[in-house]
Amino acid sequence: MPQNLLDFDLEGLTAWFAELGEKPFRARQVFHWVHQAGVADFAQMTDIAKSLREKLQQLAVVAPPAVSYAHTSTDGTRKWLFDVGVANGIETVFIPEADRGTLCVSSQVGCALECTFCSTGRQGFNRNLTVAEIIGQLWVAHHSLRGEVNRTTGEIADRPVTNVVMMGMGEPLANLENVVTALGIMLDDHAYGLSRRRVTVSTSGLVPAMDRLAERCPVALAVSLHAPNDALRDQIVPINKKYPLRELMAACRRYLVHAPRDFITFEYVMLAGVNDAPEHARQLIELAREVPCKFNLIPFNPFPDSGYEKPRAEAMRVFREILQDAGLVVTTRKTRGDDIDAACGQLAGKVADKSGRVMKRMHKETA
Repeated sequence: MPQNLLDFDLEGLTAWFAELGEKPFRARQVFHWVHQAGVADFAQMTDIAKSLREKLQQLAVVAPPAVSYAHTSTDGTRKWLFDVGVANGIETVFIPEADRGTLCVSSQVGCALECTFCSTGRQGFNRNLTVAEIIGQLWVAHHSLRGEVNRTTGEIADRPVTNVVMMGMGEPLANLENVVTALGIMLDDHAYGLSRRRVTVSTSGLVPAMDRLAERCPVALAVSLHAPNDALRDQIVPINKKYPLRELMAACRRYLVHAPRDFITFEYVMLAGVNDAPEHARQLIELAREVPCKFNLIPFNPFPDSGYEKPRAEAMRVFREILQDAGLVVTTRKTRGDDIDAACGQLAGKVADKSGRVMKRMHKETA
């Protein structure tokens, strides 16, 4: 089977070229063609020796996951569904703004963590994505969007993707090896040259993997918090039973020693009548004393049979003001792309539930 060059960072590609008897600068040339120029056809890599191009045509491919469909929201948000195998789909979302273009990238087919309010978590878990499947999402988005006119500024986009957030389908730190390699490609000046401050990994709190990420590839970190105490978080973010808030906060403090930013972003999906009371906000203030942070409040995006409702605007306003009055930095995420199911928590794709989770839950609910 041909080697997919999207699976390699520059170090890996250089080592593979050495096995072929090729010099390191040839690897850099090909790496540039693939990632910066977006070329998948070796015949078009015109400054590379013909003999090497012919060798690559026999031994290698540049193969991102196939696009099953692409939709554009009325607000300009883009969503791609990528085909990654029989009955398996992953979704990627691009959010254009005046000062940035943010790509939300998936790391797994489905998710195993079972956060109760997350559509993706309801679908079960199939497998980890390969490096090529992760970086291929950026490859497709970057090169398909390049040259388009920005709706907000009217400018032609040369670097449409300025920020990447590993907040799509899956728990990135449960696929640490492949995610770290993909992050290295995103940061590499020979590829996409993104800043560590503009690449964010979101985790539900896999504490040992947080420590390993800090050592190997510290980028901006977002923690999916969603509850201010262990009792509630145990219910809605089950990984908390293994890594409770005390351990999670300690891991956040350790991470900040290496991080490109001097704060952690705490993501907080607000669920009506569940975690949106003033008392919950006051409990968050106590947590914030332990870790320099900012809060990103996210109104729940409903999906069928979720069992949760979107909070009232007044409840969100009061909650936000309690945090702000305590001196905390708070943002409220705007709902983007909900008409194409591209909003936070709605990514589900066409995932076959090989864990049997959906059937088990239906049996439990009807028993």
